[in-house]
Amino acid sequence: MRGEYKVPGGKLVAADVTVRDGALADVRVSGDFFLEPDDALDRLGGALLGRPATASVAELAAAIDGALDPGVTLVGFTTESVAIAVRRALGHATSWHDHTFELLRMPPQHPALHCALDQVLAEELVAGRRGPTLRFWDWVEPAVVIGSFQSLRNEVDAEAAERHGITVVRRVSGGGAMFMEAGNCITFSLVVPASLVDGLSYEQSYAFLDDWVLGALADVGVQASYAGLNDIASPAGKIAGAAQKRLAGGAVLHHVTMAYDIDADKMLEVLRIGREKLSDKGTTSANKRVDPVRSQTGMPRADVIAAFEAHFRSRYRTVDGALTDAELERAAHLVETRFGTPEWTARVP
Repeated sequence: MRGEYKVPGGKLVAADVTVRDGALADVRVSGDFFLEPDDALDRLGGALLGRPATASVAELAAAIDGALDPGVTLVGFTTESVAIAVRRALGHATSWHDHTFELLRMPPQHPALHCALDQVLAEELVAGRRGPTLRFWDWVEPAVVIGSFQSLRNEVDAEAAERHGITVVRRVSGGGAMFMEAGNCITFSLVVPASLVDGLSYEQSYAFLDDWVLGALADVGVQASYAGLNDIASPAGKIAGAAQKRLAGGAVLHHVTMAYDIDADKMLEVLRIGREKLSDKGTTSANKRVDPVRSQTGMPRADVIAAFEAHFRSRYRTVDGALTDAELERAAHLVETRFGTPEWTARVP
């Protein structure tokens, strides 16, 4: 059995594994990484012999760490990445190429319905009625979408929001507020099985799930990288932020909002962005945090999204999909009972 894992920003690690009587009987590690001294390669796999085939990434990585001398140097990979490759070989973890993704498109909708669809599609994956999906948002009504744990009054100036006709919606994932007017940002939701991020911490999974985004940005002329926990930035500044929710039962909801052409003055009126939040960004004004994709690409928003879709298709097996009537009905019900209610929006006052 063979498993592979490409370290985001690093090297490919492969593991060929044999199991006998529920234990690892042979593990051979290979890849385009760098390792010194050479003979440490045998110890990467040898340390796992006899370990249960059900061992976790943490347990496997700890076994390898214990077998390596302090002078061993791993470049472009880690003992964790070896463990992930082994877990993939055993079938406990999956790779992008183990799945077929559905690309979902729909006409512009209210942001509350998009938040409801995030929950519905994740629940449908858990129930086994749907596979992984990639869905780009379009919306008809300006809104601020706040993170699941943000304080409503601390994040949003209610008077300014009302003055500009901006509604406030709370999503199920954590993270910060999204200022959204039609056409001013690019937002997508990715719903995947938890097996795809098996063994990855929250921090690692953000970069892992957005590695294709960096490639798509490069296609449109933007050189970007991950910055901090969940930001994507170019040399000119921050481009995007990601948020994530892991559902019991084995689904991961991951979404990204990317600045395209945001009205920064209006955003600053509506969002209460304080100095404390900006202090670790190395800037004194929120205006400088917004780095529109339009200014770096010169491309219409629709063309940028089309380029992103094409890049995703080029890397992963992707088919066109559609939402079912039952999914749309469930989402509409959630808008009425949850995402469109003041009780949910103000659940953290």
